[in-house]
Amino acid sequence: MEKIWLKSYPPGVPAEIDPGLYSSVSDLFDESFREYRERPAFVCMGKEITYGEVDTMSRKLAAWLQSKGLARGARVAIMMPNVLQYPVAIAAILRAGYVVVNVNPLYTPRELEHQLKDSGAEAIILLENFAVTLQAVIRNTAVKHVVVAAMGDLMGTKGLVVNLVVRRVKKMVPAWKLPGHVKFNAALADGARREFTPVKQQPDDIAFLQYTGGTTGVAKGATLLHRNLIANVLQSQIWLEPARVTRPDIDQFITVVALPLYHIFALTVCGLLTIRTGGLGVLIPNPRDISGMIKELQGYKITTFPAVNTLYNAMLNHPDFGKLDFSNLLAANGGGMAVQEVVAKRWYEKTHAPIIEGYGMSETSPCVTCNPSTVTSYSGTIGLPLPSTEISIRDDEGNEVPLGQPGEICIRGPQVMAGYWNRPDETAKVMTPDGFFKSGDVGLVSEAGYIKIVDRKKDMILVSGFNVYPNEVEDVVAKLPGVFEVAAVGVPDQHSGEAVKLYVVKKDQALTDADIFAYCKEQLTGYKRPKLIEFRAELPKSNVGKILRRELRDGRA
Repeated sequence: MEKIWLKSYPPGVPAEIDPGLYSSVSDLFDESFREYRERPAFVCMGKEITYGEVDTMSRKLAAWLQSKGLARGARVAIMMPNVLQYPVAIAAILRAGYVVVNVNPLYTPRELEHQLKDSGAEAIILLENFAVTLQAVIRNTAVKHVVVAAMGDLMGTKGLVVNLVVRRVKKMVPAWKLPGHVKFNAALADGARREFTPVKQQPDDIAFLQYTGGTTGVAKGATLLHRNLIANVLQSQIWLEPARVTRPDIDQFITVVALPLYHIFALTVCGLLTIRTGGLGVLIPNPRDISGMIKELQGYKITTFPAVNTLYNAMLNHPDFGKLDFSNLLAANGGGMAVQEVVAKRWYEKTHAPIIEGYGMSETSPCVTCNPSTVTSYSGTIGLPLPSTEISIRDDEGNEVPLGQPGEICIRGPQVMAGYWNRPDETAKVMTPDGFFKSGDVGLVSEAGYIKIVDRKKDMILVSGFNVYPNEVEDVVAKLPGVFEVAAVGVPDQHSGEAVKLYVVKKDQALTDADIFAYCKEQLTGYKRPKLIEFRAELPKSNVGKILRRELRDGRA
């Protein structure tokens, strides 16, 4: 498909980016730490740290990691919500020559063990609130070095109060025991006495293993190279530029970092892009606490707010929403799940800034398409391909379909992953011979080059912007004594877009939905758990015995 979308590009946005601007993410960090040294880089619960401080602390932590004798390219996991230690840890791991493995801190022991074993992580930096999860599985993994952070570590004297409240008042830290662990601040102090050896990384070195279900249920690591992330940061920056140039009076851009940094959308658009542009990231450790989040954001003139539909909707419905200052808001980037028209319209009425819907995935670092940053109305599309990005709409045989016809969205560009970590067979399934990544989403391209998603080829369920794979949920539930057969499907949900529904055939008639809900609570993190359970005498199957999820989902069975 010729790049028909270029004719719809906003003025000043080039067709291509220069991905060779930096040889690594560490180079990008070095430049920003030098250029914006005195500026605040991140703030959490009222405590700011400057670019200079992120530079100094990450060098200390990098020196500590290097002193452990980890080989170049070793995987180091991070298991934290959005706290000040997170950006410090990312910078430290990359600058030391290692690979970041982002882990959802709410994972159950089963989910954590899979990710640590699959990645081969040898070290982990985590918040004490989640140490008990690691304690349950560490002996089954290759992890030898554990750094445990507390919420208030980098907050000075205020941090003592924060830690007291978190541990004693709110009782958010279950008792844990990890022999040989090192406290975060102790690792910084130890690293300060050691020599940090800068590591010169190449564009094709691995930067992140970003775990995703891909097209099947088992979580796989999307192997993201330094050049993938740099390309996507530059693509995102160029795309937002038409909105940014309308406000030359704004000295520093302030981004709300409410999406968790372990999620690829937040990592690139809230984390790396903020650092690249010398912005200030307002870290929100718990975005489910809408009251707390609004309190944290008061007093900041927010300029960019990347989020998912559910978060925008929850904020709009909160009585304190009007207390926030949106006079500098240029763009709210909506991703992760479809933005609803009613939410987009209400948001624009209240803030006078649009929700700009885009599209991406872990395998593409993540941004692939986006609506122009200067739009004012809801389009219902996922926008135009970003600079240096090609989209091809193909049928099941891999042939391009005519313009306006639906087919699988296939993506080629510098942000596309190198493949799935240690899974060449899975990589082969999603890459075409001519280098396109097969998304599994069905879409079409309009005459003007705008892309619209019309369906999903795979059975994935999208809950508040998080992928849930039916295979994984079914595998877990099938292990419960009393279950004969199970199918998991996505059903519409007003709050989260979709919710997980289980269809279960009983082996033991005494089995109840309460049994299944309780079991899933132990085995699956919150967004993967079923909301609805329906018992059936039998499930619809194909002539080879495959359970037909689509028939259940469409109500045909």
